[in-house]
Amino acid sequence: MKARFKYRIYPTPGQKYQLAKLFGCVRVVWNDSLASCQEKYTLEENKPTNSELQKQLITSAKKTENREWLSEVSAIPLQQSLNDLNQAYQNFFKSAKGERKGKPVKPPKFKSRKSKQTARFTKGGFKIGQHKVYLAKIGKLKIVWSRELPTAPSSVTVIKDSAHRYFLSFVVEIQPEVLPKTDNSVGIDLGIKTFATLSDGTKVDAPKPLKKRIKKLRKLSKSLSHKTKGSKRYEKARIRVAKFHAKLKDTRTDFLHKLSTEIVRENQTIILEDLNVSGMVKNRKLSRAISDLGWRQFRTFLDGIAEKYGRDFRVISRP
Repeated sequence: MKARFKYRIYPTPGQKYQLAKLFGCVRVVWNDSLASCQEKYTLEENKPTNSELQKQLITSAKKTENREWLSEVSAIPLQQSLNDLNQAYQNFFKSAKGERKGKPVKPPKFKSRKSKQTARFTKGGFKIGQHKVYLAKIGKLKIVWSRELPTAPSSVTVIKDSAHRYFLSFVVEIQPEVLPKTDNSVGIDLGIKTFATLSDGTKVDAPKPLKKRIKKLRKLSKSLSHKTKGSKRYEKARIRVAKFHAKLKDTRTDFLHKLSTEIVRENQTIILEDLNVSGMVKNRKLSRAISDLGWRQFRTFLDGIAEKYGRDFRVISRP
């Protein structure tokens, strides 16, 4: 099974400039390809192949005056951008035909420079060192190894989030770590006041990071609303809001990951009720509290960790 390992990196000012150039090129190739598909092709059978798009929007585009700067970055992330768009279209087509489980998948959207930026390198485009990771045409990036990689990665994605933090996300192939079997089983009931009530009577409270710091968020949001959009002061205020949300997300993710790991390790069978989270967040009185708890993310963690450790995770339908 495949797993992701994410690490913080600290690029130099020069590397930040090179990464900004890379993100821009990846974004342009995605948007050019999407615009071409939307203009000329509406059905799955009419959509051009990746090789045709690559020849048109990368190889040939580099020879034009408007896109000659695409040659200043590695071609690998540009090709992967087309692969990602193709996968996004495949998911959309399968969902439209009813061949894909889960909620309906919307068609791909254009990428913005203000949202999270990513670029993926496959083998040949990166090299791992003891304290640094080399990326083609970027250089050696300083990385903080919080844990060892279990195997050699097949790809690495460089990420710049909305709070202007940089990360490397490695995809590695791992073998499921089957834990010794146990007779323990647990049912989990999720709630708002008490995050989780287990079938043995144990109650677990969530940190609720947003509820504890809602006043600061309102202050930051008010400050942002008073700035002129597009100005330097607006961008500084936007980054402050983004950093605030990033800190809340890190606190929530850490809690959910630790709790789900503990539950999976101690129980052979884990049963969770299937909650209509997307429908519940439409309730204005509950949406903020539900989003602050992270029910959907908790279910995702339970599912993934149970698969990793060879446990039985079940979701029962709502009555």
